[in-house]
Amino acid sequence: METVNDVLKDTEAKIQKSFDALKAQFAGLRTGKASPALVDGIKVNYYGAPTPVKNLGTISTPEPRQIKITPFDPSVLGEINKAILAANLGVTPQTDGKVLRITIPELNEQRRKEIVKVAKKQAEDQKVAMRNVRRDGNDAIKKLEKDKKISEDERDQGLEKIQKATDAGIAKIDAELKAKEAEIMAV
Repeated sequence: METVNDVLKDTEAKIQKSFDALKAQFAGLRTGKASPALVDGIKVNYYGAPTPVKNLGTISTPEPRQIKITPFDPSVLGEINKAILAANLGVTPQTDGKVLRITIPELNEQRRKEIVKVAKKQAEDQKVAMRNVRRDGNDAIKKLEKDKKISEDERDQGLEKIQKATDAGIAKIDAELKAKEAEIMAV
C-alpha cells in the first residue's frame, strides 16, 4: 500500500465486513418468530457430502411461527430431520413424508435472556475484530511514515480518519445489538 487513502479504504472495507458478519450471525439467532435463517447454517449428510439445507429444498415461513422445508428430493427428508435435531435449536420438526414443518415455540424469559447474552458476545467479538483492523491500519500508516512515503501531518490525519471509521463501525454494532435485543425480548 502506497498511500494513506489505500490504507483507509482497506480498513473501512474490513470494518464493513465485520459488521456484515455480525448481521449474518444475528440472523441465525432464534427470536420469537420463524425465520429461514434459523436453518441456514445446518448441514445435511447428502450422499456422503455435508450439504446446506437451503441447497436441498425450498425454505419458507407460511405462518409467523412455522418454517416449512420442501426438499427437491423427498428421500432426503429423514436426513434433514436428523440434522435439525442434531443442531440443537430447541425445536422438533414434524414431517408428512413430503414436507418438513418446524413450529417455533414461544420463548420463555430465561431463554430470551440467554439469547441476548449470545448476541452481546457476538457483538463484542466483532468489536474486537474492528479494533484489530484499526491496529493493523494504524501500523500500516506508521510504516508509510517510517519509510518516508508520507509526512507526519499525513500520518496524523490518517490515524484520525481510521479512528473515526472504527468509532462509526462500533456505533453501528451497538445500534444493531440494541435492535436485536429489543426484537428478542419482545413478547
